[in-house]
Amino acid sequence: MTAKIIDGKIISQQIRDEIKKQREEFENKTGIKPGLAVIIVGDNPASVTYVGMKKKACAEVGFYSEEHKFDEDVSEEKILRLINELNNKKEIHGILVQLPLPDHISEPKVINAILPTKDVDGFHPVNVGKLVIGEDCFKPCTPAGVQEILIRSGIETKGTHTVIVGRSNIVGKPLAVMIMQKAKGADATVTVCHSRTKNIAEITRQADILIAAIGSPLFIKKDMVKEGAVVIDVGINRVDDNKSSKGYRLVGDVDYENVKEVASAITPVPGGIGPMTVTMLMKNTLKAAMSSVN
Repeated sequence: MTAKIIDGKIISQQIRDEIKKQREEFENKTGIKPGLAVIIVGDNPASVTYVGMKKKACAEVGFYSEEHKFDEDVSEEKILRLINELNNKKEIHGILVQLPLPDHISEPKVINAILPTKDVDGFHPVNVGKLVIGEDCFKPCTPAGVQEILIRSGIETKGTHTVIVGRSNIVGKPLAVMIMQKAKGADATVTVCHSRTKNIAEITRQADILIAAIGSPLFIKKDMVKEGAVVIDVGINRVDDNKSSKGYRLVGDVDYENVKEVASAITPVPGGIGPMTVTMLMKNTLKAAMSSVN
């Protein structure tokens, strides 16, 4: 069996084209340009890369964007003060604080300071609560990207046994909630595994859809996957590679080269879920702008 490769770049571009068109219609009608503010603390290479991608995506779909960069030793008070200013700035519809933050800054305090109506990352407790009970809200970008890629690839989730490996607040937990809802791209029976799960391979082999988000390079091996399963790899890890000019290469949480021999469909890393995450942030920002006039 040769797995169908699910190209996140192509699907992501389709959605961005839709967002751009919707933005143009909205702006022509209201005179409002959707605006996103990104706050980044320190110079973590991965964070700097992500912020650059978000800035580029804003330009592509025609959004207004601001970047607020701070040194690693910036005070928590200064960050909270900026968030308060952005909460009250009418040109800004979405606020995103790039995580992780330095230890002296409380992530929960920072997330809670953002207005739920501008929380385009979907991390505020109000949006998390709405997600759990199935109300309209900002869905976290990576889980939303996973769900969207399944829908647009024609992969049926209804009635499947979907196994998620990973229980983070950013991916595993919200994705489990989303995939079990009574909704399109959902209606699955969901099992969540993690680093403390015993006999994890026995559980992953039961999955019709297997989603890896554990943050461990090449964790999912071929013998952990049922033949014909759909495999979605959310992981992105740097591993040393002397052959690369950078000295490293990017790999997912799935042993891609071997697993694609048994899967029916699989997402690559890079080029799978990564592009979808940034695109869903654009979608949430447009939603926030449109909601601001209602």
